[in-house]
Amino acid sequence: MTDALFTPTTLGQIPLKNRVVMAPLTRNRARPEDDTPHDLHATYYAQRAGAGLIVSEGTQISPEGKGYAWTPGIHSPEQVAGWKRVTEAVHAKGGRIVAQLWHVGRISHVSLQPGGAAPVAPSALGAGSKTFDGTGFVETSVPRELTEAEIARIVADYAHAARCAEEAGFDGVEIHGANGYLIDQFLRDSSNHRTDGYGGSIENRVRFLREVVAAVTGVLGGGRTGIRISPWSNANNVGIDSDTPALFGRVVEVLNGFGLAFLHVVEGQTGGDRNAPAEELAKLRAAFDGPWIANNGYNRAMAIAAVAEGRADAVAFGRPFIANPDLVERLERDAPLAEGDRDTYYGGGAAGYTDYPTLQGAAEGAA
Repeated sequence: MTDALFTPTTLGQIPLKNRVVMAPLTRNRARPEDDTPHDLHATYYAQRAGAGLIVSEGTQISPEGKGYAWTPGIHSPEQVAGWKRVTEAVHAKGGRIVAQLWHVGRISHVSLQPGGAAPVAPSALGAGSKTFDGTGFVETSVPRELTEAEIARIVADYAHAARCAEEAGFDGVEIHGANGYLIDQFLRDSSNHRTDGYGGSIENRVRFLREVVAAVTGVLGGGRTGIRISPWSNANNVGIDSDTPALFGRVVEVLNGFGLAFLHVVEGQTGGDRNAPAEELAKLRAAFDGPWIANNGYNRAMAIAAVAEGRADAVAFGRPFIANPDLVERLERDAPLAEGDRDTYYGGGAAGYTDYPTLQGAAEGAA
């Protein structure tokens, strides 16, 4: 009998051939002069089209939303054309792909911002985190606080990026609401010290997320829009909210009003300990009335069990997809997984990006 993990499902209006999701993976290989994906990206994503769903690497919604060198955008005609080559390549292999819409907020550096300006955030609080500026890792710059007019403009930027994603042929989008980036910065009282209608109470701090989701679903509909959150993660030094259960319980209530394709949840520290309190996680899962993608440190047995027991509708894998373009086949066959070369994770060309062999390729190479 086939494990449910390897059977088809539908997330909103997006049909999947299996329930293994490729999580978003920043690889810093966009064209430096205009943050455009190119033919190498088309090859990379097409190699991984065996996933039920691919979530693209984070794609900045505007030049201001950029936080790392050589990351792609989804706001210019050139970027749309580059991503169209990617989506066509994935679709030709029978895959599905959504664009992750990304605004980093304060997780940036003046050298990456238009005109060398300070990054923007809900409050003028430095993250004390690190980013990559193209030469090395540098401390993030102290941001300036957004005005309400600028917040409205950023919401419009999300809608524009959603239209660009649609034009590029994506099957939908995932709004990046996790890991200490802009939406997450608005949500938490550790990073949002505003005293206007976007700060203070939980209801006010959830307002920006609600407006972004409304703008994106206004373009694509709820059935082609998902969102990623990380309630228990301190990624990018965002800090843990003073009342995580109340905050993210309200987040889920708000999201339920949009009929989303999925909620993608990082269970614990992003890329680290799976320390999400089991009872609180179960409450969020029960409260959300749409498909649930589980994420963070899952192995084959854990993923099979999570789907079989109804704790998730699909499971996202990140780093294993780097060195295993045919990860779904390997998981289904319980075959060994290759290890990635960390030295080639970020930046560079084909090496460590599109040159990992499949099981078949490895066998032929050994013959």
